Amino acid sequence: MSAPKITSVDHSARAPSPRERLTKSRVDRGDASQVNQTENGIQATPYDPEFEAQMAVAEDIMCENRDLLRKLAK
Repeated sequence: MSAPKITSVDHSARAPSPRERLTKSRVDRGDASQVNQTENGIQATPYDPEFEAQMAVAEDIMCENRDLLRKLAK
């Protein structure tokens, strides 16, 4: 796999993705996707609005119960 060059499109920076990388990520041109930083680098995954809503609920619960979760983690 070759290293893509960052290009400028309108007022944004873009990096082209080789077909094999898109296939492994299960995203294609025009798809909505989420891009996450992982310990192995950047990962693109298909956007799932239901998962996004579930994560928002989980984050709210974690914020509300922060002290309890810290005690349980010990």
